[in-house]
Amino acid sequence: MTLSASIAAGFSALALVISPTASAADWNQWRGPSRDGQVPKAKWPSSLGETALKQVWRIELSPSYSGPIVVGDRVFTTETVDKETETVRALDRKTGKELWKQSWPGSMSMPFFAKANGDWIRATPACDGTSLYVAGIRDVLVCLNAATGEVRWRVDFVEKFKAVVPAFGFVSSPLVDYGAVYVQAGGAVVKLAKTTGKVLWRALDDGGGMSGSAFSSPIIAELRGVRQLVVQTREKLAGLSLADGKVLWEQPVEAFRGMNILTPVINGNSIFTSTYGGQTLLFDITNSEGRFKATALWSLKAQGYMCSPVVVDGVAYEHLKNQRVMAVDLKTGKGLWTTDKSYGKYWSLVANGDRILALDQRGRLHLIKANPAKYEEIDQRQISDKETWAHLAVSGSDIFIRELNALTAWRWVE
Repeated sequence: MTLSASIAAGFSALALVISPTASAADWNQWRGPSRDGQVPKAKWPSSLGETALKQVWRIELSPSYSGPIVVGDRVFTTETVDKETETVRALDRKTGKELWKQSWPGSMSMPFFAKANGDWIRATPACDGTSLYVAGIRDVLVCLNAATGEVRWRVDFVEKFKAVVPAFGFVSSPLVDYGAVYVQAGGAVVKLAKTTGKVLWRALDDGGGMSGSAFSSPIIAELRGVRQLVVQTREKLAGLSLADGKVLWEQPVEAFRGMNILTPVINGNSIFTSTYGGQTLLFDITNSEGRFKATALWSLKAQGYMCSPVVVDGVAYEHLKNQRVMAVDLKTGKGLWTTDKSYGKYWSLVANGDRILALDQRGRLHLIKANPAKYEEIDQRQISDKETWAHLAVSGSDIFIRELNALTAWRWVE
């Protein structure tokens, strides 16, 4: 498959410098630098009004569900153009001006029961400061030069592993760590060399069961003294050795039709997760002389769905399948409160100290206080009349929101 680059006219590769590693202020991957929706603690205004939060720029784009990412003075975003081409754009953070664009053929049609969710690119890219890693919907991973958009390598997992094209596309967002990139693709978990795309190991191959690869995105955590890759496949939660992909522990996790979608959250040596058609659970990981084991500490009947929770001071704040919001004490498993009101089909959540930003798919932004006693909304604002399914990005005083057909930049001004 031929990849073609279209470099913005007059752009010099030296005009904008990207640091060799992403800084703490960057929003360089799915759910931010630590992949848990947490931002470095900074003062946020107590209002979302026009005097506190102002739109800086807006550009029209073709549709995408990928969250934007921010590295240095660039913003990267994806789109599916004319239902046949995937495109990645690098934009100037201050102005929204296009710096480069890269495209390749890539599209597919969703199953009839998911057709309402669109046929466009889904996974959020990752950037290590010099390379950008983009998951194309047909189970391909493309590595681009972050400064110029030049293609460095490309892996087609369907072709390489003779796997099925996932029915819902490549949904799991890539994770970059030191010299490697980790993905859930090709019906398995795969580690690749980040400079060459060489496959270093492949684990938890399920043969493409239930029509393809996992939805949840991998994370890295130190559990009981061992740094490991934590993945939620369509049927189980597992910890893998970073070195060789060996399964350190695994635990079945029930979900309707394998709809394990949200990204789990680490809390000490425990893992919080929730599933569609299943339960909300906390697993404790133990290690006895190198033998790991996952044990369920508690469970609730509440069902998560697509929205990955955030944890503040031992309390998980979660948007549920029934469109309500719940707070759970992670130590006891007690549901502290659940809202009576529904809040749309999807939230992307970002926490900063005791403040939470929540963007729902209806284009409404909520500013919430993390309060174990009650749901406490500080302010809310309609910032788009279009759908906003992509995860928001927060970097310093800037907020980037991917509408279905546009990208907008906002800035705190208080």
